[in-house]
Amino acid sequence: MAEGAEKKKEVKPAATTQTPQPPQPQQAQQAQQAQPPARAQVQVEDAQALTTYANFCRVTGTPEELIIDVGLNSQPVGPQTEPIRINQRLVLNYYTAKRLLAALQMSIQRHEAAFGVLETDVQKRVQPSAMGGR
Repeated sequence: MAEGAEKKKEVKPAATTQTPQPPQPQQAQQAQQAQPPARAQVQVEDAQALTTYANFCRVTGTPEELIIDVGLNSQPVGPQTEPIRINQRLVLNYYTAKRLLAALQMSIQRHEAAFGVLETDVQKRVQPSAMGGR
């Protein structure tokens, strides 16, 4: 080789594929926290349950409990001539009431997704012919 001539080494580029790195302890902990815990199956005995139809509810409460009265309003349209008969009273702590609220919201959302929005204003649902042709 001549003096001054440089030897060139061929440099190969680094491989482009990378092997996956195991998750860091903090990342693994965050991944576990993101997954909801598995829920235990709850067995329910409902042989003694009473079934009551209700088209009326009244919610009151105390600082510790929520009270839900349900009953049958035999006159849902027009002036009230008879008192509404309360058939059942449910007393809940606020934690259970909040779980009930979430379950009801989920059920209503599913129903409305399948059948359309529920109108809660009776006057908007009543057909004019049902009110004496007005």
